[in-house]
Amino acid sequence: MDKNKHKLVIIVGSVRDGRFGPVVASWVAEQAGVHGGFDVEVVDLAEIDIPLALPAASPKYAGDAYPRPAGMSALTSALEGADAFIVVTPEYNHSYPASLKAAIDWHFTQWTAKPVAFVSYGGAAGGRHAVLHLENVLTELHAVTIRDGLAFPNYFTAWQDGRPLDPEATGYAKTVLDQLAWWAAALRSARSTTPYPA
Repeated sequence: MDKNKHKLVIIVGSVRDGRFGPVVASWVAEQAGVHGGFDVEVVDLAEIDIPLALPAASPKYAGDAYPRPAGMSALTSALEGADAFIVVTPEYNHSYPASLKAAIDWHFTQWTAKPVAFVSYGGAAGGRHAVLHLENVLTELHAVTIRDGLAFPNYFTAWQDGRPLDPEATGYAKTVLDQLAWWAAALRSARSTTPYPA
């Protein structure tokens, strides 16, 4: 890994049959590669064993001591090593998928003092309701959510051949990535200098 770059983990949040998330994530990863400030890893939740049932809450399971299934180790490792995240999410019934909530709930310190940007897609709202809910959840875990993001309304007619038809999309993506890189640098420096006061 290039030490001058930030480790960016792009999370594909949907596991539904016929999902569009991998198409969006592939384009986002391409934009991040062009940007040049990141080493990119795409994590597809459909490839991870993420049980919905969590262990009983207990002080001994706080933080990294929380017992996770072996099939989740790749996800945990990716989250721990990340300097920044982009969450790619659809909108289901005005919120985000249960798969994404489960992946978040199985982890605690992995999100702390790291920036998170959102790329959403859906019907008329473009997934914005899902993002509003995710911002609340990840703020609770001491992540830093990025104000700007990408939303693709009516994605089923707004994309062709794996790319958005909006000619401004690439420029919007660069803005998001520039902001994410700034926060990734600032927060990585802060974490290395002073432990986050949790």
